[in-house]
Amino acid sequence: MDRVISVDEVSTAVTTDRDGAVVTFAGVVRDHDEGKGVAALDYERHPSAGEVIAEVARTIAADHPEVRIAVLHRVGALGIGDVALAAAVSSPHRAEAFAACAALVDLVKERTPIWKRQEFTDGTDEWVAAL
Repeated sequence: MDRVISVDEVSTAVTTDRDGAVVTFAGVVRDHDEGKGVAALDYERHPSAGEVIAEVARTIAADHPEVRIAVLHRVGALGIGDVALAAAVSSPHRAEAFAACAALVDLVKERTPIWKRQEFTDGTDEWVAAL
């Protein structure tokens, strides 16, 4: 998704009147990594990334049948403070929503073929695989 994303967007997609909990996660571009200053990031994805994220969401939904899930991962150029990963999970109960959201974020990061190029403030850069 090569556009601005937000937790409000994914939260709105999952919230219903039957839910007692909506847990959100925003993976935000920070200004440092392992002691080096970060100036910007650029995310690239494999063409299968969207389907992989959808399959991850289906897996978490199967493991947590009372939840609803929405998740987006941004690609392209991002600056400090931009949201790279937005996730929301709603459920009648908070414990289930927290557990499912944590599992969702971990599995998206583990399985989705997305790579980031970090540009450092010292002029160097590096590629980091999400897999």
